[in-house]
Amino acid sequence: MSSLTSNEQVLFTSKELTLFKSLNTPRKIQEFLNQIPINFEPEGDTCLSPRRVLKENRAHCIEGAMLAALILRMHGHKPLLVDLESSRDDFDHVIAVFQQHGHWGAISKTNHAVLRYRGPVYKTIRELVLSYFHEYFDKNGKKTLRKYTEPVNLAEFDYLEWMTTADELWEIADYLAKAKHFSLLNRKQIALLKKPDRIEMDFGDVVEWKKEKI
Repeated sequence: MSSLTSNEQVLFTSKELTLFKSLNTPRKIQEFLNQIPINFEPEGDTCLSPRRVLKENRAHCIEGAMLAALILRMHGHKPLLVDLESSRDDFDHVIAVFQQHGHWGAISKTNHAVLRYRGPVYKTIRELVLSYFHEYFDKNGKKTLRKYTEPVNLAEFDYLEWMTTADELWEIADYLAKAKHFSLLNRKQIALLKKPDRIEMDFGDVVEWKKEKI
């Protein structure tokens, strides 16, 4: 059963609805998201709505997460995002989360070989987030994942028409950045962290989409 009312569904074209209905599992949504080129933001920072992602055929993490959340919503899930906060040396990441059979999973848009899809095998959001911990490191090998939010329901932003608007969705991005974040570890634990091995570092450099040279 869809969480979108009939009045909300009329906001979408028949082509969009056909696509959304065909992506009827989180795995299919992730596979579709993987096919969308990464948004390198050549004209400057963006926070594109799901409709604009489909129209422009590009997305970075929060843009992909919002599209995934919309499609999940079409299939009866709440449209939930979680913000992963890094230390100052790295970038935050945003994932769309879902529950199946009482366990959490995640859909993730990333250009790297890591920080990707998570199957619904995690009992809590904290447990799910921790599955990203050892893969989350910067170019110097510092493990940087520090905090996370509880799931944020994008239905609270329906007044922005976030699913279809042509406007940038910075209000959602700002909300996620300012939302309450929960720490994953303390200072003593941070001090004990080991840098990844060279083979892990090399794997971290693998990208799915290469930036075109201008």
